[in-house]
Amino acid sequence: MNERLHSVLAQRGVSPESLAEVCKVDPKTVGRWLGGRVPHRRHRFSVAQHLRVEETFLWPTPPPHGNRPDAGLGTELVGTYQNRASVPRDMWLQLLAEAQEQICVLVFSGTFFAQSNPHVAKMLAERAAVGVRVRLCFGDPGGQAVAVRGREEGIGDTLAAKIRASLTYYRPLLPEAGCDVRLHDTTLYASLFRYDDNLLVNSHVWGQPASANPLLHLKRADATGWFDNYAQSFEAVWAAARPWAPDQKGTATHGQD
Repeated sequence: MNERLHSVLAQRGVSPESLAEVCKVDPKTVGRWLGGRVPHRRHRFSVAQHLRVEETFLWPTPPPHGNRPDAGLGTELVGTYQNRASVPRDMWLQLLAEAQEQICVLVFSGTFFAQSNPHVAKMLAERAAVGVRVRLCFGDPGGQAVAVRGREEGIGDTLAAKIRASLTYYRPLLPEAGCDVRLHDTTLYASLFRYDDNLLVNSHVWGQPASANPLLHLKRADATGWFDNYAQSFEAVWAAARPWAPDQKGTATHGQD
């Protein structure tokens, strides 16, 4: 079975029937592709172009006999999106709701995370109540990294204001066991959203908001792969971040919402 083709069709909301129409083949032919048969070259090109993914992602070139594919190179990549807005809302909700061990978020403001799901704090609290470790790491609105990023995007102090607004959604989590919210003051090369062994990596391009940039969906397959590299970067930033204490005196410029 071609699980990658199945996954991309679901992510893009494309039915096998509509793909058959695009490629001008019988729907049964697409069924055989989903079952593992490799299409003709022209059809592989048409499918990849229509689904906006690399052809080699859907049909990787088999490695030479006896060679093991490089760890992380395609083995962990299960989905790509042109920008964060292309990720189906249902996928965000499903990954959060099904997490069993940990949920880790590393962002500057993460405004969309709450605005696209008004019940996000409640859902996170529910996961924590069943033993899931929840760690949320936002940019320090009074820090240098946020100031620099605001200038680079041409929005000045707006980013700091967005962080303060976003944090208000998570105040109810502070007293919950298993939930931690911290503020970091580091250069953010990618926003990270981890749900157990699934990781959404939203890369940052200079001068552009993260929402406009590509997103990779990784699934952990090897301790030396892409997944663990990003996961380790989260741990490094988390270790240097400070707990968010919105009511603490003297923190008006550092995270008070």
